[in-house]
Amino acid sequence: ELAGEDYVVVSGLARGIDGACHEGALPATIGVIASGIDIAYPPQHAKLQEQIAREGLLLAEQPPGTEPRGSHFPSRNRIIAGIAAGTLVVEAAPKSGSLITARLAGEAGREVMAIPGSPLDARSHGCNQLIREGAILVQSAEDVIELLAGFDGKPRSRVREPEPDFAAAPDDEVPASTLADLLSTAPVAIDELIRQTGSSPGAVHMALLELEIAGHLARHAGAKVSLAG
Repeated sequence: ELAGEDYVVVSGLARGIDGACHEGALPATIGVIASGIDIAYPPQHAKLQEQIAREGLLLAEQPPGTEPRGSHFPSRNRIIAGIAAGTLVVEAAPKSGSLITARLAGEAGREVMAIPGSPLDARSHGCNQLIREGAILVQSAEDVIELLAGFDGKPRSRVREPEPDFAAAPDDEVPASTLADLLSTAPVAIDELIRQTGSSPGAVHMALLELEIAGHLARHAGAKVSLAG
């Protein structure tokens, strides 16, 4: 329906909802992958990836021949959040990577939307939490179109507070394991982690995202983080 109204659907070519979104929107779709442009991941989407490259647009930040690594997925999510006018989370368990994309979208001043679900269904917990934090509740394509019709690029969805200096230089990486060694269950300021590692804020944030996606990181008020209890 969105593609029929001249909207382009952006997603990450993952199994499930991602793949269905791409298939339903072709050719009006952009696939952002965590591997090199010539690597099909997941392998089940090889034909779909080729079709998107041929009829839509396929984007990859990693050089050709690069196999996907866990540290690549936060970067992929950042690209998805940045190039889309709005991010819609359809289903999300409490530790879903979709929640990372939603937070990045909010920090970038994009609209953040979520479809509510039963509190008895774990796949809806993330969506319901996003709505509690300020994401827009939507239930149809018409809701999305109405919301994005007046989009002017200015922040409106209040999903967490922005953290500055997000982008990291390619040669300034902090292994997630290094940060994990510095963390405990007691909250610590992200600025303190930046000071201890001597790395750029962007590099530290990328490593924190990797830990968060893996379910090892908890965020707290005041730009503080800790190991998930």
